[in-house]
Amino acid sequence: METLDVKKENGIGWIYLNRPDKLNAINLKMINEIDSILKDFETDNEIRVVIFTGKGKAFCAGADISQFKELNTMTAWNFARKGRELMDYIERFMKPTIAMINGYALGGGLELAMACDFRIASEDSMLGLPEINLGIYPGFGGTQRLVRLVGKPKAMEIMMTGDRIRADEGERIGLINKVVTKESLEEETLKFAAKLLEKSPLILSILKNIILYGNDSPIVDGLNMESLGWGYVFSTEDEKEGVDAFLNKRKPNFKGK
Repeated sequence: METLDVKKENGIGWIYLNRPDKLNAINLKMINEIDSILKDFETDNEIRVVIFTGKGKAFCAGADISQFKELNTMTAWNFARKGRELMDYIERFMKPTIAMINGYALGGGLELAMACDFRIASEDSMLGLPEINLGIYPGFGGTQRLVRLVGKPKAMEIMMTGDRIRADEGERIGLINKVVTKESLEEETLKFAAKLLEKSPLILSILKNIILYGNDSPIVDGLNMESLGWGYVFSTEDEKEGVDAFLNKRKPNFKGK
């Protein structure tokens, strides 16, 4: 991979954004490489959780602005479409995803983090959607996802001022799940991932889909999805294993079936 480092370890697929000299800025090559490795991870039964992070002193400082002078209306539209389609794919990825934010998460970098299911950040991280300062606005889904995460007034403030916020402020407004020290970032992220690894991968996937698609639907449709899904899980081996383990006071061994 030209823009990424990738590894598989103990049920976790790691995706390291690896353009540290550019603060891991996103270009079209990176978009295509992330898409490719996620397709591999999705069909790899050994991978149960995916973690995104960045090499060097940034998670991701956004899109690669050095490319912008070459863009016209059509090529810019295509770049935004490709980036947004990747974020949509990450959001609807069948396995849990975690953004381990180490430093700057700005513009497209924050949009990538917001597409993940969970965000754990080091206390020195800075977050923002500063595109307004370039005379543009977020194009990888930020205008929609930020509103859903923090509410309309705060989202408008962040996007329309272009101001950066600290990780603790991100946690306060619901953008970040947990803020930890820089030194303990990987350890705390692995602890969180370990909780997910103990759960049924099948039920996690079903639950994720019900939450995502239900949230984008009228509440009556979301509630129907919930009821139908709840009925379906009683046909799975993992439901039987979970109930039996509880009744016999032992730890369940979920197989994802």
